Amino acid sequence: MKDYIVRGNTKDGYIRFFGADTKETVNTAHNMHKTSPVATAAIGRLLTAASMMGAMLKSEDDIITLQMSGGGPLGKVVAVADCNANVKGYVGNPFLDIPLNKNGKLDVGGAIGTEGSLIVIRDFGLKEPYIGKTPLVSGEIGDDLTSYFAVSEQVPSVVGLGVLVDRDYTCKCAGGFIIQVMPGATDEAITKLEENIKKVKSVTELLDSGKTIEDIIADVLCGFELDFSEKKETKYYCNCSKERVEKVLITLGEKELTDIIEQDKKAELSCHFCDKVYNFNEEELRNLLKNAKEEN
Repeated sequence: MKDYIVRGNTKDGYIRFFGADTKETVNTAHNMHKTSPVATAAIGRLLTAASMMGAMLKSEDDIITLQMSGGGPLGKVVAVADCNANVKGYVGNPFLDIPLNKNGKLDVGGAIGTEGSLIVIRDFGLKEPYIGKTPLVSGEIGDDLTSYFAVSEQVPSVVGLGVLVDRDYTCKCAGGFIIQVMPGATDEAITKLEENIKKVKSVTELLDSGKTIEDIIADVLCGFELDFSEKKETKYYCNCSKERVEKVLITLGEKELTDIIEQDKKAELSCHFCDKVYNFNEEELRNLLKNAKEEN
């Protein structure tokens, strides 16, 4: 079954929700980057969150980027999504192997660390993107995004994310939800949501038991009437191309391009998001240098 995102509201209008099933997306990332179990769990959670936040975007050209860097051994974790919930990402140290946490689970928080920030970049095609930045709370990603929504966007939210890695290191199941309280919500509605959250098991536990994302949202919003307004596909998709890489090389400037031509006579660049390698020979580099000079 293809990965998908659902969205909707409670019929009273007090709460909006997003949910995502992302098993295949996470497996694509795992296969592409050869991630260890803890790296798969980390990038899988961030990809899941980014896909849902991408679905919140309005325009075809809008892009959202999530960056987490907490000083831990995993390094930076990045996920990028567009309004069609196409998502891509990478981790700094995909092969990281660390002990399980005290609960016997993959230690995503320990891998990412907490001495750093979550940065959310919303690029709406304007001169400057909107950048929100909040300190990391736990490095577990769900908690950090919950804090981000409350602090940076002033939207009380609950973010639940989960990735279950199988014995063969593939992703057995993955998904998550974002529940947001809308302006005008009654104290009664907020209290009911808080009580539900306390009772709900982890996303991975629920998915592994056979529940769908829709079932999980219904559990979190038990007692509310739900209106599921949209269901759309989400997938891992990298839109890199040689033309895009050429633009990156041109931005290096005349001096650096000249040095590459004189010293190496070729260049090899790989995409962070899909590991595809792009090669440029001396003639191609000289053409790029010419373009760089014309731009200046």
